Amino acid sequence: MWLRTAVIEDPAQLLRMDFAALGDGDHTSFDDALGGAPHTGAPLALVCTNGKRDRCCALLGRPLAAELAASGTPGAWEVTHLGGHRFSPTLLVLPYGYAYGRIGAHAVKDVLAAVAEGRIVTGQCRGSSAWERPGQAAELAVRTSTGEDRAGVLTVAAVDGVAPRWEVTVTHADGRHWRVTVAQGASLPPRPESCGSALASPARMDVVAVRADEARPGSPR
Repeated sequence: MWLRTAVIEDPAQLLRMDFAALGDGDHTSFDDALGGAPHTGAPLALVCTNGKRDRCCALLGRPLAAELAASGTPGAWEVTHLGGHRFSPTLLVLPYGYAYGRIGAHAVKDVLAAVAEGRIVTGQCRGSSAWERPGQAAELAVRTSTGEDRAGVLTVAAVDGVAPRWEVTVTHADGRHWRVTVAQGASLPPRPESCGSALASPARMDVVAVRADEARPGSPR
């Protein structure tokens, strides 16, 4: 992953970028079009305040962003829709890309302090944006069960199965790996998926089991 920064005067400048290349991890066009450079400052807390998508994000996200700004927390930004608005206030923390929900300013400061040290806080964490939902649940479950808080050491190596049940393989940089069973359930009791919407039962990812796997992925069992 990489994180770069630039200041622009006209949003049309963004159209000069090669989005296909960016998707492949090549930031050359970002630098060429916008005068971008590596981000070397504090970790970023991107707080969703998009009231057009869901007014919960404006009602709850904007006060959180304002409190962070008033307290002098570096790296706090108001941003557009992140998803998961029923967990408002929501935020995405960079450079590692973990999302958090229903979180207050004090907890955000703890998260940012940990990220600055290369650690991940799992409390109120919704998972890494690098993985699909079963992988997000599985990686967090491994972190919780093992106490591993270092960033960048866990990888979702494989996701087998289809909804509503998956077997997820999570690997560690030191060679350890786990098989995590994740099942899709319904959130109960019924709740609105966004401010003012009707009651429903949104899908949720439930971790059924976490097993340390002695065989390496792809090896005979």
